[in-house]
Amino acid sequence: MLKERFVTAVILAAFFLAALFFLPLPLFSVFIAMAALIAAWEWSNMAGFGKVWQRFCYVLGMAACLWLCTRYIAAADAFMGLPEVLRTDRVKTLLLIGCGWWALSLLWVQTYPQSAILWGSRWLRGLMGLAVLLPTWAALTYLRSLPSGAWLILLVLAVVALADIGGYFVGRQFGKRKLAPAVSPGKTWAGFWGGFICNAVLALVLGYNLGGDSWLLLLLVILPASLASVLGDLVESMVKRHRGIKDSSALLPGHGGVLDRVDSMTAAAPVFALALLVSGWRL
Repeated sequence: MLKERFVTAVILAAFFLAALFFLPLPLFSVFIAMAALIAAWEWSNMAGFGKVWQRFCYVLGMAACLWLCTRYIAAADAFMGLPEVLRTDRVKTLLLIGCGWWALSLLWVQTYPQSAILWGSRWLRGLMGLAVLLPTWAALTYLRSLPSGAWLILLVLAVVALADIGGYFVGRQFGKRKLAPAVSPGKTWAGFWGGFICNAVLALVLGYNLGGDSWLLLLLVILPASLASVLGDLVESMVKRHRGIKDSSALLPGHGGVLDRVDSMTAAAPVFALALLVSGWRL
């Protein structure tokens, strides 16, 4: 099982890094869109659409929404309609919608299972999938469009990884009080703060090496993304628990589904991108 998990992780990392560093922005945006469509297939099951034709319709609906978002944020001279040059004001609108969704989802996680009366129908869970995946695509497309975009995306991945790793080890050692016992019994407040402190150290170390006031701006960009990454994990766990399933799918050997690998990223990326856009900071 461990060997299978390791091999899958290496293959996924190689594919993603190749796309990140070697594909031009339009094709990288398509690459992320394809991953979002695979995730949409998984989310359709989590939403409660059990029949194959229903799940195909959901994926087609997601594809249509991605195309509309592409047309919305792409500049008029974009190649074949793909986002070669972005309208940052419109990207900001999509990111604000995404971050607003995550603020609402925090309330739902805190009050689960009572909150399920508000979102438990399969149609509302289907809409939740749009709110999760579309801003993630917009955030990664925007970040990749920046001069050091590939490295900024790697920074987001590092934030998510540190929140997870710090949370695991600190929570295992010191965790007693549960963070959200009805949603994810394994997560503790100690683990939450462990991941947060790890990312605070990351921001300070990077800021020190970059010089100037970078440390403060990095704190303002990294720490909100670190907090959001935990929420992304909790929201997927909440929906899966409501659906009565353990993994979003069995697509990735040893890892579950695509959503199981990117759940934290779906929340961290829009928050990180919006903070970066508002602050004006660049790597």
